[in-house]
Amino acid sequence: MDWVPDILGDDFEACTVAASGPDGVERTATLVRHVPRAGGAAGGAAASGTAAAGRRPRAVLFLHGWSDYFFNAELAEFWTGQGFAFFALDMHNHGRSLHAGAHGGYVADLDDYDAEITAAVGIIASLHPVAEAPPAVALMGHSTGGLIAALWASRHRGKVSQLILDSPWLEMHGSPAVRRAARTMVEPLARFRPEAVIRLPERGFYWRSISSAAEGEWTLDDSYRPPRAFPVRAGWLSAVLSGQSRVARGLNIDVPILVLISGASATGMFWKESMRRTDAVLDVNTIALRALSLGRTVTLERIDGALHDVFLSAPCVRADAYARLARWLRAYVLDDGGAA
Repeated sequence: MDWVPDILGDDFEACTVAASGPDGVERTATLVRHVPRAGGAAGGAAASGTAAAGRRPRAVLFLHGWSDYFFNAELAEFWTGQGFAFFALDMHNHGRSLHAGAHGGYVADLDDYDAEITAAVGIIASLHPVAEAPPAVALMGHSTGGLIAALWASRHRGKVSQLILDSPWLEMHGSPAVRRAARTMVEPLARFRPEAVIRLPERGFYWRSISSAAEGEWTLDDSYRPPRAFPVRAGWLSAVLSGQSRVARGLNIDVPILVLISGASATGMFWKESMRRTDAVLDVNTIALRALSLGRTVTLERIDGALHDVFLSAPCVRADAYARLARWLRAYVLDDGGAA
């Protein structure tokens, strides 16, 4: 596996992941890892996933949201500080894996991500000495990546040790009736013209709240994460609605699950100041209810003042989110010999 310097700087490396799905199509993704240079022996141990004596090595794999890519170095540093080897996957048609001529963010079936996620988990395992126990891998996903992570975990039992979801897009706004109505309208178009663009109102409110080019604090590459997102295509929307329907039927995931969401939502066609401290993308109350369909052990944390990605919120808010995540890790990682 050839690791090369990553766009995030000296503490990050990336490699290309090629994987073929059940349809026989080979797709490429990009696996990013955190390798802190200034951490000395401890930093190197965490980055490689080498376990302390008597402890099983641990790693986490992060999946970004739709029309997004991995850029949050602070999140990587948190996980490394907790004793995890940190990895993030820019899935095909996103971010580092977006190629000229491809439809940004497009997928016709969320299962098409399975092969690259499985390959990434395999690469993480291969980085550990043969004499060691294979690492316990936690899977983390944001927004659409959270939906993808939950579906993957439900189909690949025994592959991950914990599931952490940051504002996962588990359901449409309002109620399941909205999803069922949308699916009825979208599916005929998705069947015959899957790449057709569905004209929806363009809103860049969330980008405005996070980008340093607007009123946020995060440096974003607009070629990887366009301010108004990628065009919504019929096949992609149908794939999301299908995935949400599976969640609604119940996934019965058998590992501990943490769901972090904002304390409130703010939607609408016009900018309002409350969008600086709420989820301007999803209906958090609907997500909170739908989270109960994920599995048997679900912890819900509502973060007051949080944005759609709770770990991009104002410093004091995301400090609260990290503290809650660390507390949850102490409860659900130490019990199987891991380090938190």
